[in-house]
Amino acid sequence: MLENLNRYNIILASKSPRRQELLKGIGLPFSVMTKDVDESYSSDMPVFDVAPFLSYKKAKAFEDKELPENYMVITADTVVIVGDAILGKPKDYEDACNMLRLISGKKHSVVTGVTVHTKEKTKTFSATSKVSFETLDEEEIKYYVETYRPYDKAGSYGIQEWIGYVGVNSVEGSYFNVMGLPTQKLYQILKRF
Repeated sequence: MLENLNRYNIILASKSPRRQELLKGIGLPFSVMTKDVDESYSSDMPVFDVAPFLSYKKAKAFEDKELPENYMVITADTVVIVGDAILGKPKDYEDACNMLRLISGKKHSVVTGVTVHTKEKTKTFSATSKVSFETLDEEEIKYYVETYRPYDKAGSYGIQEWIGYVGVNSVEGSYFNVMGLPTQKLYQILKRF
């Protein structure tokens, strides 16, 4: 599978253990390398454009002059959208609890932007999943944040953790997208790359 990529040394530019696990799951050999990137974006940018914009920005941090011809970089960024608000990673305990209060009892969107970048070609795409949460009580919210410390997760939750088991009542779209990488869509892009 994906023999068309045999000529590339593939780099996943993400520290996320979930993204690493998901990329391994589609059978792709890769190494991990990250760069510090300013993750700011314009406040007037449409909310559904933010994740693909940030994934593109992360890919472009690997300057073409630095990138050997036989290297491929895969970057991703995930945001949680409630109404017109973007929930990124929480700053602290109270921020994490507030985010969970905001998504409790509601449906929200999870958008992951992905960029596949080589010296010759760059492809950016995104996937959107809609997640519906049961109403969480204060005890459940505090238990989750204290136990799982979701400070590295957009929207302050990991669907694969306790809160996903007890709080998520439906997902429209890719479950793996909610974890941080839309594997099926990425696989199709890589097949044609």
